[in-house]
Amino acid sequence: MGAVTPDRIRVLCVDDHPIVREGLELIVGRQPDMELIGSAASGEEALDIVKAHRPDVTLIDLRLPGLTGLETIRAMRQLDPQARIVVLTMYQGDEDVYRALQAGAAACLFKDTLSTDLIRVVRDVCAGRSPRAPHIEALLQERARRPALTPREIQIIALVAEGMRDREIARVLSISAETIGVHMRNIFAKLDVNDRISAVNLAMRRGVIHLD
Repeated sequence: MGAVTPDRIRVLCVDDHPIVREGLELIVGRQPDMELIGSAASGEEALDIVKAHRPDVTLIDLRLPGLTGLETIRAMRQLDPQARIVVLTMYQGDEDVYRALQAGAAACLFKDTLSTDLIRVVRDVCAGRSPRAPHIEALLQERARRPALTPREIQIIALVAEGMRDREIARVLSISAETIGVHMRNIFAKLDVNDRISAVNLAMRRGVIHLD
């Protein structure tokens, strides 16, 4: 059963860029059935607003200072299991989309989305739906066809991206260099690449890892 849509949809915007927040405020403010009830530059600020005002829909970026977008989404869902969240992000990797939805977001949009599509999704999510654009669905289907990296493999490829060699990674993780070598071979096979640079580039492109 879908949620009952309120007369005015109360929206919270969470993004660390003031110009993005101001743009969203203008878009939301033009809608006769919506109002902006809060604007936050960090996950911590967003959680304070959620506790105080319980927005109907939250628009949130994945890249935030302090608490990440994913951590903030999970915390919001703990505060309110019925929280309705729309991710609005520059990240366009299949892993980014998958993780956002797994964390509890109802929908995921990219920041090049048209304002008309954004508003439609906000209304849909407020009504209890979980809309997915065709390109989002295609990303998820592509991810499902690929072997997933384990948490340890993700940890290792992230350290490779920082420029560490196998022996350095082994010291950091307190395991043998030989074990790191086994993990690297598995990473290459799963990503279908032949070298460390290609592995890092593909992992970053898919959103498996990010370099801040």
